[in-house]
Amino acid sequence: MVSIDKKVANFSLPATGDKEISLKDLKGKRLVLYFYPKDNTPGCTLEGQTFRDFHEEFRSAGTEILGVSRDSVKMHENFKTKQEFTFDLLSDADEALCKQFDVIHEKNMYGRKVMGVVRSTFLIDEEGILRREWRKVRVKGHVEEVLEAVKSL
Repeated sequence: MVSIDKKVANFSLPATGDKEISLKDLKGKRLVLYFYPKDNTPGCTLEGQTFRDFHEEFRSAGTEILGVSRDSVKMHENFKTKQEFTFDLLSDADEALCKQFDVIHEKNMYGRKVMGVVRSTFLIDEEGILRREWRKVRVKGHVEEVLEAVKSL
C-alpha cells in the first residue's frame, strides 16, 4: 500500500501505444496517476477530457499524466483515439496496481454490491515519493485542483 511522503514501489504495466510503462522510467519527472472505473463512461470520459485539456500545463510543470483502469489495452486504444487523449492509459487487468494504491472497494451499482475502482488520483514527485492523494474524486474542478498541487510542489 502507498502512503504520503513514502516512496512508491516500482510498477510496470502495458499501455497504449504498444508500450510497457514503469515508474522507474519516469524518474526525474512528476507523475499524476489517476484511476478511473471504466472507459467510455460519462464521468471517466469527462475526467480524461479535462486532463487532456490541461495536459500542456501539466507538461510545462514537468509532470506526466497516466490514466489507469482494469480495461484492456485494446479498449484503452479506442478510448484514447476517440477522445484524442494526449497521454497514455495503463491496463491493470490483474488489479495489481489498483491493489497497490488501494482503489478497489465495494460499490453500490443499481442496488447491487460490486467490487470496483473508486475514482482516485495520486501525485508522485521526481524521486518516486507520493506527495498527494485524492480519493472518492468528484470530477468537476478536480483536475484544476491537481494542477494547483503540482505547481505548489
